[in-house]
Amino acid sequence: MPLFGSTFSPKKTPPRKSASLSNLHNVSVSTGLDLVCSVTGASSLVSYGKCGPPELDRSTREVELGLDYGTPTMNLAGQSLKFENGQWIAETGVSGGVDRREAQRLRRRNQQLEEENNLLRLKVDILLDMLSETTAESHLMEKELDELKSVSRRRK
Repeated sequence: MPLFGSTFSPKKTPPRKSASLSNLHNVSVSTGLDLVCSVTGASSLVSYGKCGPPELDRSTREVELGLDYGTPTMNLAGQSLKFENGQWIAETGVSGGVDRREAQRLRRRNQQLEEENNLLRLKVDILLDMLSETTAESHLMEKELDELKSVSRRRK
């Protein structure tokens, strides 16, 4: 009886090789035998290890087996969105209760309001400049007036 371990140590089994039963993968099993398979009443000579349809390339698989899912779409809060070119885009027609013409009108109105806002900001800046200039002038006049008053008091 060993002190530090067990004498029983089974060998690790190698992983199993599983063959896919799906014809979606590009795995071909060939035994070199020619088999005659009956497909829809006609017989054809096939050199595969088992009877079945030949391997399909990607585009054929998508078309024949229905793997072309189309663009992903989702519906959030009543608005239908679809994923195109890496971005979620609202589908045409009604988007969130606002049609395309209404959205264009709102964009134009938003642009007008932004221009008006910029004009008003410019006017406020001009008025502030005018106010600061007038305030500076009035301070200078008050200073001159104080100096004239002090000079006139000295003369008396």
